[in-house]
Amino acid sequence: MQKKINADLLIDNATQVITCVPASNDALGKIDNAAVAIAGDRIVAVGPRNTIKSKVDLSTTDVVDASGKIVAPGFVDCHTHLVFGQSRVREYALKMTHSVADIEASGLQTGIPASIQMTRAATEADLFSSAMDRLNRMLQYGTTTVESKSGYGISWPAERKMLRVNQRLEQAQPIEVISTFLGAHDFPPEIDREDHDQRAAYIRKLTGEMIPRVAEENLAVFCDIYCDVGYYTAQESETVLRCGMQHGLAPRIHTDAYENIGGSSLAANLPAVSADHLNYCTQEEMHAMAKAGVVGVVLPALDFAVAHPDPFAARPMIEAGMTLALGTNLNPGNWTESMQLVMQLACRNHGMSPEEAMLAATTGAARALQREQQIGCLAPGFQADVQLWDLPSFEDVIYRIGNNATCLVIKNGKIVMRGKAA
Repeated sequence: MQKKINADLLIDNATQVITCVPASNDALGKIDNAAVAIAGDRIVAVGPRNTIKSKVDLSTTDVVDASGKIVAPGFVDCHTHLVFGQSRVREYALKMTHSVADIEASGLQTGIPASIQMTRAATEADLFSSAMDRLNRMLQYGTTTVESKSGYGISWPAERKMLRVNQRLEQAQPIEVISTFLGAHDFPPEIDREDHDQRAAYIRKLTGEMIPRVAEENLAVFCDIYCDVGYYTAQESETVLRCGMQHGLAPRIHTDAYENIGGSSLAANLPAVSADHLNYCTQEEMHAMAKAGVVGVVLPALDFAVAHPDPFAARPMIEAGMTLALGTNLNPGNWTESMQLVMQLACRNHGMSPEEAMLAATTGAARALQREQQIGCLAPGFQADVQLWDLPSFEDVIYRIGNNATCLVIKNGKIVMRGKAA
């Protein structure tokens, strides 16, 4: 007789399990009337419920009854600015009817400089508390892994403070928090960015002091930069990212959000792990990034929040062979916590199919964090990061706009959130 699998948790009676392991006839590898078995923090079996139940020793296994529910991988939010000081709600509301120039003429600071000022002024305790609130809501929407950037400090003490908050968040709640150093999100507001010498001095500070200390103190996995008009040039970006690479920080890049100044080409040449935004990248650059294995991280909620004049086009990137990932880009100018909403916007405004959006929110996003062998799929050996949806069909997740479908979340094999009817 075949020895039965020892499992700690069995998710049984699921209407459907979305594995996100593509099959020949189904991009999402969906299994109807299915079950998922978990031992410790790992998935040990996925398949038709009768087959899985016959393989599992049920005498020591807790059971989650998923009757009428859809089971899916936890979302991977691969691009956020989770930690920041206070909101910019007044600025956002005024932008509905006023120009930035008019708002600033009234005395209200806007944009990244406003967030730098507020984040520098905030205590570490304040930053931790507000970010915890956001993470708790993200968990309720089914997110189990979050990338969190610094970038509202733009000085070593303030950047270090943000990265230390990321470390505390990782220990204090269930969602896995992966840190990115973004000391090159902007230039310090106290310098003249038009002055070549002052720009060069800050870049020397980034490469000679900040990046080495981030690596020495093990504060981040990635190094990122904002390569776009008004921010860092492609040459400056290469200097910073190569320094990060020399210190063991994998390169990522914000680029082509408002103009193409060569950031996507740089991403292909390095190559970067991901290139994010991509509103103005060319088809040639798309093919180059696809060949280099650069993940394109696209941000539908950001394009919606800023009423972008040229929203990113997903179809050319997909046709070029790029792997796409979705992120909320949660930040003070785009306060978005739900990956379900991001999927809805990706489909409605950017021409992605529901299946493409789902893969971008799971396996593609995991690849953007170099975790594609660990998270983003429901398959044996993968981390047991699972959510249950109270929906009649997979397509309802993008159909029911603004709805929260998630009713239960499992992280590392443990139930960490119970919502409605679960």
